[in-house]
Amino acid sequence: MLKLIRYMVPQKLKYRLFTAFVCLILLPFCALNLYNYQRIETLVQKKISQQSHYQLEQMYRTLEDQISIAFKTLIFLQQDDTVRSVLLHPEQRNELENKRLMENIFKNLNNSFFLYNPSVYFMILDLTESAYTSYPPKRPLVYSELRSNSGFDRNLMNTSSYRWVPNDSNYVLRDISTSAYLLSLYAYLEDTQSTAYGMARISIDYSYWLRSIHKQSDLQQQYFLITRSGENISQSDPDSQLPEEVRAGIAGHPGQQYFIDKTSNSLINYIYVESLDWYIVNRIPLSVLFVEIEGLKQQYFITFFALMGIFLMMTFVISTTITRPLSHLQNKMKAAVHKNLKIRLPEHKFSGEILDLTRTFNTMLDDTHLLIQKLRAEERQKEAVHFQMLLAQTNPHFLLNTLNTIKWMAIRENNEEITNMTLSLGRLLEASLNTDNDLIHLKDEIELVQAYVHIQQFRYRHKFEVTYAYDDDILFALVPKLSLQPLVENAIVHGITALPGSGLIGILIRREGHLLIVEIRDNGVGMEQAAVNRQPRKRPGIGLSNIRDRLRLLFREEGTLEVLSSPAGVIVRFTIPFLLSTPYEHRQPV
Repeated sequence: MLKLIRYMVPQKLKYRLFTAFVCLILLPFCALNLYNYQRIETLVQKKISQQSHYQLEQMYRTLEDQISIAFKTLIFLQQDDTVRSVLLHPEQRNELENKRLMENIFKNLNNSFFLYNPSVYFMILDLTESAYTSYPPKRPLVYSELRSNSGFDRNLMNTSSYRWVPNDSNYVLRDISTSAYLLSLYAYLEDTQSTAYGMARISIDYSYWLRSIHKQSDLQQQYFLITRSGENISQSDPDSQLPEEVRAGIAGHPGQQYFIDKTSNSLINYIYVESLDWYIVNRIPLSVLFVEIEGLKQQYFITFFALMGIFLMMTFVISTTITRPLSHLQNKMKAAVHKNLKIRLPEHKFSGEILDLTRTFNTMLDDTHLLIQKLRAEERQKEAVHFQMLLAQTNPHFLLNTLNTIKWMAIRENNEEITNMTLSLGRLLEASLNTDNDLIHLKDEIELVQAYVHIQQFRYRHKFEVTYAYDDDILFALVPKLSLQPLVENAIVHGITALPGSGLIGILIRREGHLLIVEIRDNGVGMEQAAVNRQPRKRPGIGLSNIRDRLRLLFREEGTLEVLSSPAGVIVRFTIPFLLSTPYEHRQPV
């Protein structure tokens, strides 16, 4: 994942500046604008929904008014003495007179101030065989069929003397109403003793009412009436239908709600009519709501992206102006590498931060020159110490005495000791001449010391004994090559040879944390007596100083050398970092 991110991040500075501007400024700004426009659309949608709900509430009130008109009509018919007289005593007048009286009553009701509505129709039946209507019927009236209408069934009315039928088949002449169904109020006309003396049916043409509401709407809205079960009762536009999933979503949720129908891309509002158990649904196409907003949005974003394009070009030009001197500086740095840092940048060509950067670069080159000179001087010093180490380990006096010993042994007796002597000398000479490695394993360094001690035992006729104390788990620790031999030589020459008896040299090596501590102990004459006994030499001794310089060059402050006086002899201790290097074991193929 990190590799992919590194691969996607531009490498050049000007592209990084350009990308940073796009990601940190342009994209958030665009996202903020989109968010604000979505908020505007949401607010407009909410506002339109509130207005639509207000219209639905008005429709709800007008529908309630229609229902109240039916109840008022029923009350007037029930309280009218003429209607009661015609229905109770039709024999007192002839049939034409009764019909004329009822038609006048219907005309007065239609002309009344609360019932001037051509979508309301009423019919009255007596309990014998007469029927009176305020409308021309679709089919001839048959009293027996009208009387047997399920709307007048008292069992269905329960405890009330009236009943609403929402899907009553339209019985009005088609020239007057083309609706398929009417909303009818069926009721019994009763006297003060609750004795029925007639029946009334008052119907409301809700399709006509719905279409008249639709004509008054400003927007391209559509209105629907559906039942609680989701059945479509009527719609303002005969050619439009409410999708089944929308009706299913509305059904069973009383109250006022609105939502977006993504299928038709419309805003759906609805209100529950509790008295009829209906829903009045309003559908408004979103394209009508946001047509002006979409135009403004398109115009705004065209302008916005045009300005952003110009701004991006200016940003790229500005970033190129900033990065061009840096590219020049980068090329000069590459040239400085190829020319061994012997180059300087012209400071008069730049100003501001670039000038400070140029001066810093030139100062860095000067400091680098000084550092290189110091490193070269230190390298020369290291080579000189290396050379001194070789001289110290190939002491001509030691080699001369050793060769004389070998010569006299060869003359005096013929045995294998000469072979062992020459092997030990060869091992020391080989280690002295090999200058490739500064650090060797402690195991190899101990073997060199043992070879040196083997030779010195013959020279001094076993006057001293050397003991070794160390753990096997540090045998492969790294130590400076030929660091123990000069210290053992000092112990023999300056401490042991002046003793009247035999001497003892102890080599103790241990690990303490991250440090390796090496100690050379002898029971010689001590430092003060050795200084008194020291014979003048043709050249100064360089053993201790050689080791001290080598430790400083190899380990800096972590390499130390101490010479301590003890009650019996001298202790020389040096401390270096513990570096373990276990060699790889080569296995022979089977």
